[in-house]
Amino acid sequence: MIKKITQKDINDAVWKACDTFRGSIDPSVYKDYVLTMLFIKYLSDVHDDKYETYLAKYSGDHERAKRAMQHERFVVPDHSHFKYLYEHRNEANIGELINIALTDLEEANREKLYSEDGAGIFQNIDFNSSKLGEPKDKNTRLKNLLLDFNKEALDLRPSHLDVVDIIGGAYMFLIENFASDAGKKAGEFFTPKEVSTLIAKLTKSKPGSRICDPTCGSASLLIKAGEEVGTDNFSLYGQEANGSTWALAVMNMFLHGFDNATIRWGDTIRNPKLKEGDMLMKFDTVVANPPFSLDKWGKSDDKEENKASDSFDPETDKYNRFWRGTPPKSKGDWAFISHMIETLNEHGRAGVVVPHGVLFRGSSEGRIRQRTIEENLLEADWFTRQPVFGTGIPAAILIFNKQKSTTTSCSLMPASTTKAPKPKQARAGDIEHIVNTYSDLTSGKLKPGVVEDKFSYVATAAEIQENDFNLNIPRYVDTFEEEAEVDIKAVQMEINQLEEELKYVQGEICNILISLGV
Repeated sequence: MIKKITQKDINDAVWKACDTFRGSIDPSVYKDYVLTMLFIKYLSDVHDDKYETYLAKYSGDHERAKRAMQHERFVVPDHSHFKYLYEHRNEANIGELINIALTDLEEANREKLYSEDGAGIFQNIDFNSSKLGEPKDKNTRLKNLLLDFNKEALDLRPSHLDVVDIIGGAYMFLIENFASDAGKKAGEFFTPKEVSTLIAKLTKSKPGSRICDPTCGSASLLIKAGEEVGTDNFSLYGQEANGSTWALAVMNMFLHGFDNATIRWGDTIRNPKLKEGDMLMKFDTVVANPPFSLDKWGKSDDKEENKASDSFDPETDKYNRFWRGTPPKSKGDWAFISHMIETLNEHGRAGVVVPHGVLFRGSSEGRIRQRTIEENLLEADWFTRQPVFGTGIPAAILIFNKQKSTTTSCSLMPASTTKAPKPKQARAGDIEHIVNTYSDLTSGKLKPGVVEDKFSYVATAAEIQENDFNLNIPRYVDTFEEEAEVDIKAVQMEINQLEEELKYVQGEICNILISLGV
């Protein structure tokens, strides 16, 4: 009996494969190589599993089996197969061979692996790049990468796996760990799973929903929002500006079995691509973790650019997304929020992660915030003291609802007062607490005022107006926490002990110096 490979087996094996690059190449760079190799290995192993099934079905007739394989989910040309690359791992041009394998894999699966604009998902990755080092070092790294993926623990044939979604789980495991290593660059491609879970639950979609993430990164948040539906009856849409990250999102969808997802490559603000005819596509649910306070998100001061036929001016946006006002050039937060709101259908709901300043900054942002509140769209605001991955910036999660149950503009503002063990990490109990409170709000169970001391508050439209539409949490929720009492005697005893240890160490150092004749 074949021993089934578990999620832990695969996670450990793929993370071990990263040792090939650690210490010499930045994680934000080498993640693309590891994740792409995982995708190739997955397609190759599934191909082999299917081929063996057809051989058994057709009594060993290879020609019939090959013909049947042409109708499978993916076509894998012989020289695009992982085994071919592994067998040629010692070739001096192995990087070039991998590039050819990727190009031909794209061509053989053009409908799946090319965007509507004609861009292949592998066009932004180069296994023959100098990023991988000098030729000798590069070849050694690629050889080791192929050796690591050839191990038994990375036999990804479905018949050998413990559960069906292991590959998608391994992919997400890698992305999350790359994000931890990548520091500030992590926010470009990953939303922490605790945040994704919270937003997915707060915006929980009904069966049949269209779900969109206009700044989808590697699609972790979008996938979580889909999984929260509880059935397979939903459709996923996303757009991502970074070409390499867009490719990761497309692969992520296939590895999770969402073959019909639509993921477009392009700048959502300057060039939204999720459209129906000349109009923006409308969605039941929109979720996003857009780049924080993006500079130069819209109108350019470059006169030459403004002469171009494709130059973008938010004040004359043909989709009229910024009719509430134009956000400042140096902070694009409300630009993304405005886009999200305008792509909601008549009963849609949106959840977005934003920097804390979105709640209270004035000028044009204040006017947009005021108009949004006056429209009775803002339904909930959850603030965390912990910073978002790598940014060091406290964040808020805003929920907008086109079909609020209340006729007045009420805003729930739960405040995170517990210090989580890691930045932006919410515990399961915290998430459940927030979701339950939000559920009570939307069902009309909560009355204006304090709902729970130091945690949540329901503010009326009149109260928010009195505060000049400032949503800064301390205006509504008492977040003050008394400092724990300091045991002076215990502290003094610790100081005395440390001083004694210091004297001992200094004496030892002095003795060593004397013995050395210094």
